[in-house]
Amino acid sequence: MSDILSPVSLLVLLATVVMGGLLFLPRLRGSALWRATVTPLASIIGSGFLVLGPILAHHYGWLAPVMMAALCLGAWGFGAAIRENIARLGQDEDRSRPESLASAMLSLAYVISVAYYLNLFGAFFAQITPWPGQPTGRIVTSLAFLLVFVLGYGKGFKTLERAEYFTVGIKLAIIAGLLAGLAIFMAGALQRSEVFLPEIRIQGWPAVTLAFGLLVTVQGFETARYLGSTYDAPTRIRAMRLAQLVAAAIYMLYVLLLVYAHEVPDGELTETSIIGMMGNVSPILPVMLILAALAAQFSAAVADTSGAGGLVQELTRGKISARQGYALLCATGLVLTWTSDVFSIIAYASRAFALYYAAQAGIAARYATGTRRLLWIAMALLGLVIAIFGIPAEG
Repeated sequence: MSDILSPVSLLVLLATVVMGGLLFLPRLRGSALWRATVTPLASIIGSGFLVLGPILAHHYGWLAPVMMAALCLGAWGFGAAIRENIARLGQDEDRSRPESLASAMLSLAYVISVAYYLNLFGAFFAQITPWPGQPTGRIVTSLAFLLVFVLGYGKGFKTLERAEYFTVGIKLAIIAGLLAGLAIFMAGALQRSEVFLPEIRIQGWPAVTLAFGLLVTVQGFETARYLGSTYDAPTRIRAMRLAQLVAAAIYMLYVLLLVYAHEVPDGELTETSIIGMMGNVSPILPVMLILAALAAQFSAAVADTSGAGGLVQELTRGKISARQGYALLCATGLVLTWTSDVFSIIAYASRAFALYYAAQAGIAARYATGTRRLLWIAMALLGLVIAIFGIPAEG
């Protein structure tokens, strides 16, 4: 009990409460720009945020912040291409063949990303059961898919989507508490001269291809592209920029504070390694992170399932209904759950999103001239390279 009421734990709780209070201020909640920012921000900062820290620290060692910056920079480049397309189209929808192809790629990416979200949900949920481990996680994930399927055939999605702001606010508040705890832990390590430079375990081309496979952990900004029925083009462009800047700042601070003061546990790296690591910072952080992960992953899975069903219905001109799309998504997700691990699913999702980003960059290049055309062509080629060569992280 004394540890829970320690100065560090109290400061973690204080940071969480203060951030939560700020996020739920009526003035902020009433801002159209912030409401438009919440959707892409919710997608960018999922539980992938928690998984990414240990992966980067384990494989890239003291260069982890550099790799994090590279991921954020690559995401910004793809986001710029999508913003270019939003500005060109305004409120009009692009019905061209390239855009239809891009939408098809996005629907595929959504199918895989939902499997990624719900597998992380299962992995974190398993940690609070008497039977932690992959078998329990897969069973929980399968039950979550069944729940998503049932909701998709009813009107549950609308109800859960209304709760998006609440879940995002809770998640960001807990992240504020996490960063506060990490900052205090880092300050203590500096005072005790216990800061260290972790070993780099991967170099050369394998290091690059692993980074390609991690693209999905900073993905989500593209959701602003499809908010045209609610927000005008300038608002969506500003919202995407703001979401990416806020997410990049959070990611960079998280990795900088994590890498140089926290040893990654020996043995196999798992999707919940961060839970054990944060127990050294404050005994309340593991519980808080599990709650944040569960809320974030399930809400993100519901949102992407809804988006995928709508895209499938649009692409097939109604031949496959949104409800049938939900069924197809859940069936595919169950197959992935029982045949792949979370790290492999992350790589699959990264490839799928990379193809979508390549298509969006190609569309931007099609309508651009001069240097900008060359830039978008380069981004399209990068997307293709990521899709081809991205590999999963191994424990």
